[in-house]
Amino acid sequence: MRRFPLVLFPVLLLLAAADARALDGYSLVESTAASVNGEVLFRSDVAREACFFRCGALPGERAESLTLGEARDRLIADTLALQEQRKLQLGQVDNAALADAVKEALARMDACASPCRRGITPEQTRAWVERELLIREFLKRRVAVFVEVNEEDIQKEIRRRKAAGGDNAATSGDAVARELLKEKVAQEVRNWFARSASKARIILSPLEGQ
Repeated sequence: MRRFPLVLFPVLLLLAAADARALDGYSLVESTAASVNGEVLFRSDVAREACFFRCGALPGERAESLTLGEARDRLIADTLALQEQRKLQLGQVDNAALADAVKEALARMDACASPCRRGITPEQTRAWVERELLIREFLKRRVAVFVEVNEEDIQKEIRRRKAAGGDNAATSGDAVARELLKEKVAQEVRNWFARSASKARIILSPLEGQ
Protein backbone atom coordinates (compact mmCIF):
# COMPACT_ATOMS: atom_id res chain seq x y z
CA MET A 1 0.00 0.00 0.00
CA ARG A 2 1.24 3.47 -0.78
CA ARG A 3 2.14 5.73 2.04
CA PHE A 4 -0.22 8.63 2.39
CA PRO A 5 1.04 12.23 2.23
CA LEU A 6 2.00 13.45 5.66
CA VAL A 7 0.13 16.47 6.98
CA LEU A 8 1.06 17.69 10.43
CA PHE A 9 -1.65 18.19 13.03
CA PRO A 10 -2.17 21.65 14.45
CA VAL A 11 -0.20 22.56 17.53
CA LEU A 12 -3.06 21.72 19.89
CA LEU A 13 -3.27 18.13 18.63
CA LEU A 14 0.46 17.74 18.91
CA LEU A 15 0.22 18.87 22.51
CA ALA A 16 -2.57 16.37 23.13
CA ALA A 17 -0.23 13.58 22.02
CA ALA A 18 2.72 14.76 24.09
CA ASP A 19 4.34 12.77 26.86
CA ALA A 20 2.15 12.81 29.98
CA ARG A 21 5.08 14.01 32.05
CA ALA A 22 5.18 17.20 30.01
CA LEU A 23 1.58 18.00 30.94
CA ASP A 24 1.99 19.09 34.53
CA GLY A 25 -0.83 17.77 36.68
CA TYR A 26 -2.48 15.77 33.87
CA SER A 27 -2.17 12.24 32.52
CA LEU A 28 -2.48 11.19 28.89
CA VAL A 29 -5.58 9.04 28.39
CA GLU A 30 -5.49 8.65 24.60
CA SER A 31 -3.65 10.15 21.64
CA THR A 32 -4.72 10.70 18.06
CA ALA A 33 -3.03 8.73 15.28
CA ALA A 34 -4.85 10.10 12.25
CA SER A 35 -7.97 11.73 10.88
CA VAL A 36 -9.61 10.43 7.70
CA ASN A 37 -12.17 12.83 6.23
CA GLY A 38 -12.85 14.02 9.77
CA GLU A 39 -13.08 10.51 11.27
CA VAL A 40 -10.56 10.24 14.10
CA LEU A 41 -8.36 7.16 14.55
CA PHE A 42 -6.65 6.73 17.91
CA ARG A 43 -3.29 5.25 18.72
CA SER A 44 -5.02 2.43 20.60
CA ASP A 45 -6.89 1.57 17.39
CA VAL A 46 -3.59 1.35 15.54
CA ALA A 47 -1.96 -0.79 18.24
CA ARG A 48 -4.94 -3.16 18.25
CA GLU A 49 -4.78 -3.38 14.45
CA ALA A 50 -1.10 -4.33 14.62
CA CYS A 51 -1.89 -6.98 17.22
CA PHE A 52 -4.59 -8.62 15.10
CA PHE A 53 -2.13 -8.96 12.24
CA ARG A 54 0.69 -10.09 14.54
CA CYS A 55 -1.56 -12.88 15.81
CA GLY A 56 -2.84 -13.77 12.34
CA ALA A 57 -6.39 -13.37 13.62
CA LEU A 58 -8.16 -13.25 10.27
CA PRO A 59 -8.97 -16.73 8.92
CA GLY A 60 -7.10 -17.51 5.73
CA GLU A 61 -4.38 -14.95 6.41
CA ARG A 62 -0.88 -15.51 7.76
CA ALA A 63 0.52 -13.64 10.74
CA GLU A 64 2.36 -10.40 9.94
CA SER A 65 4.60 -8.21 12.04
CA LEU A 66 3.70 -4.60 11.26
CA THR A 67 5.17 -1.37 12.53
CA LEU A 68 2.72 1.14 13.99
CA GLY A 69 3.06 3.16 10.79
CA GLU A 70 2.20 0.15 8.63
CA ALA A 71 -0.73 -0.76 10.87
CA ARG A 72 -1.97 2.82 10.63
CA ASP A 73 -1.79 2.63 6.82
CA ARG A 74 -3.94 -0.51 6.89
CA LEU A 75 -6.43 1.12 9.23
CA ILE A 76 -6.63 4.24 7.08
CA ALA A 77 -7.27 2.11 4.01
CA ASP A 78 -10.02 0.23 5.85
CA THR A 79 -11.55 3.52 6.97
CA LEU A 80 -11.63 4.81 3.40
CA ALA A 81 -13.33 1.61 2.24
CA LEU A 82 -15.89 1.71 5.05
CA GLN A 83 -16.71 5.35 4.39
CA GLU A 84 -17.37 4.52 0.74
CA GLN A 85 -19.33 1.41 1.70
CA ARG A 86 -21.62 3.45 3.92
CA LYS A 87 -22.13 5.93 1.10
CA LEU A 88 -22.93 3.34 -1.57
CA GLN A 89 -24.47 0.64 0.65
CA LEU A 90 -22.58 -2.06 -1.25
CA GLY A 91 -21.64 -5.34 0.37
CA GLN A 92 -22.90 -7.16 3.41
CA VAL A 93 -21.65 -9.92 5.68
CA ASP A 94 -23.28 -13.35 5.71
CA ASN A 95 -24.18 -14.23 9.31
CA ALA A 96 -23.08 -17.86 9.03
CA ALA A 97 -19.75 -16.92 7.45
CA LEU A 98 -19.24 -14.26 10.10
CA ALA A 99 -19.93 -16.71 12.94
CA ASP A 100 -17.42 -19.21 11.55
CA ALA A 101 -14.78 -16.52 10.98
CA VAL A 102 -15.23 -15.07 14.47
CA LYS A 103 -14.94 -18.51 16.06
CA GLU A 104 -11.64 -19.17 14.29
CA ALA A 105 -10.35 -15.66 14.98
CA LEU A 106 -11.05 -16.03 18.71
CA ALA A 107 -9.20 -19.35 18.73
CA ARG A 108 -6.25 -17.76 16.95
CA MET A 109 -6.15 -14.90 19.42
CA ASP A 110 -6.28 -17.34 22.35
CA ALA A 111 -3.35 -19.25 20.89
CA CYS A 112 -1.34 -16.11 20.09
CA ALA A 113 1.92 -15.87 22.03
CA SER A 114 2.13 -12.08 21.84
CA PRO A 115 1.26 -10.22 25.06
CA CYS A 116 -0.56 -7.61 22.96
CA ARG A 117 -3.63 -9.85 22.83
CA ARG A 118 -4.30 -9.51 26.58
CA GLY A 119 -5.94 -6.14 26.22
CA ILE A 120 -8.24 -7.16 23.37
CA THR A 121 -11.76 -8.31 24.20
CA PRO A 122 -13.78 -10.92 22.27
CA GLU A 123 -16.18 -8.14 21.29
CA GLN A 124 -13.34 -6.15 19.73
CA THR A 125 -12.17 -9.24 17.85
CA ARG A 126 -15.67 -9.87 16.55
CA ALA A 127 -16.06 -6.26 15.42
CA TRP A 128 -12.68 -6.37 13.64
CA VAL A 129 -13.49 -9.62 11.81
CA GLU A 130 -16.88 -8.25 10.74
CA ARG A 131 -15.18 -5.10 9.47
CA GLU A 132 -12.64 -7.06 7.44
CA LEU A 133 -15.28 -9.32 5.89
CA LEU A 134 -17.46 -6.33 5.05
CA ILE A 135 -14.55 -4.60 3.33
CA ARG A 136 -13.76 -7.74 1.33
CA GLU A 137 -17.36 -7.98 0.15
CA PHE A 138 -17.46 -4.27 -0.66
CA LEU A 139 -14.27 -4.45 -2.75
CA LYS A 140 -15.60 -7.53 -4.53
CA ARG A 141 -18.73 -5.62 -5.56
CA ARG A 142 -17.06 -2.25 -6.12
CA VAL A 143 -13.81 -3.32 -7.81
CA ALA A 144 -13.38 -7.03 -8.54
CA VAL A 145 -16.67 -7.39 -10.40
CA PHE A 146 -15.34 -5.17 -13.20
CA VAL A 147 -12.02 -7.01 -13.68
CA GLU A 148 -11.70 -9.40 -16.61
CA VAL A 149 -8.97 -11.57 -18.08
CA ASN A 150 -9.11 -12.14 -21.83
CA GLU A 151 -8.03 -15.23 -23.74
CA GLU A 152 -5.09 -13.44 -25.34
CA ASP A 153 -3.60 -12.67 -21.91
CA ILE A 154 -4.12 -16.28 -20.80
CA GLN A 155 -2.42 -17.78 -23.86
CA LYS A 156 0.45 -15.32 -23.64
CA GLU A 157 1.06 -16.27 -20.01
CA ILE A 158 0.82 -20.00 -20.83
CA ARG A 159 3.47 -19.61 -23.54
CA ARG A 160 5.71 -17.69 -21.14
CA ARG A 161 5.42 -20.38 -18.47
CA LYS A 162 6.05 -23.22 -20.90
CA ALA A 163 9.14 -21.45 -22.21
CA ALA A 164 10.33 -21.19 -18.60
CA GLY A 165 9.82 -24.94 -18.07
CA GLY A 166 6.60 -24.80 -16.07
CA ASP A 167 4.78 -28.04 -15.25
CA ASN A 168 1.40 -29.02 -16.71
CA ALA A 169 -0.58 -27.85 -13.66
CA ALA A 170 1.03 -24.42 -13.70
CA THR A 171 0.36 -23.98 -17.43
CA SER A 172 -3.25 -25.18 -17.57
CA GLY A 173 -5.70 -22.61 -18.89
CA ASP A 174 -7.91 -22.59 -15.80
CA ALA A 175 -4.99 -22.22 -13.37
CA VAL A 176 -3.47 -19.40 -15.38
CA ALA A 177 -6.82 -17.61 -15.69
CA ARG A 178 -7.38 -17.78 -11.92
CA GLU A 179 -3.92 -16.46 -11.13
CA LEU A 180 -4.10 -13.65 -13.67
CA LEU A 181 -7.51 -12.64 -12.38
CA LYS A 182 -6.23 -12.61 -8.80
CA GLU A 183 -3.26 -10.44 -9.80
CA LYS A 184 -5.42 -8.00 -11.77
CA VAL A 185 -7.96 -7.71 -8.95
CA ALA A 186 -5.16 -7.03 -6.44
CA GLN A 187 -3.75 -4.31 -8.71
CA GLU A 188 -7.17 -2.71 -9.21
CA VAL A 189 -7.77 -2.72 -5.47
CA ARG A 190 -4.43 -0.96 -4.94
CA ASN A 191 -5.39 1.56 -7.61
CA TRP A 192 -8.75 2.13 -5.93
CA PHE A 193 -7.13 2.82 -2.58
CA ALA A 194 -4.58 5.16 -4.19
CA ARG A 195 -7.35 7.15 -5.89
CA SER A 196 -9.43 7.26 -2.72
CA ALA A 197 -6.46 8.41 -0.65
CA SER A 198 -5.58 11.12 -3.17
CA LYS A 199 -9.08 12.59 -2.89
CA ALA A 200 -9.40 12.18 0.88
CA ARG A 201 -8.40 14.57 3.65
CA ILE A 202 -5.94 12.47 5.63
CA ILE A 203 -4.09 14.03 8.57
CA LEU A 204 -1.42 12.10 10.44
CA SER A 205 0.03 12.80 13.86
CA PRO A 206 3.41 11.54 15.06
CA LEU A 207 3.50 7.99 16.44
CA GLU A 208 7.03 8.15 17.75
CA GLY A 209 7.64 8.68 21.44
CA GLN A 210 4.13 7.85 22.53
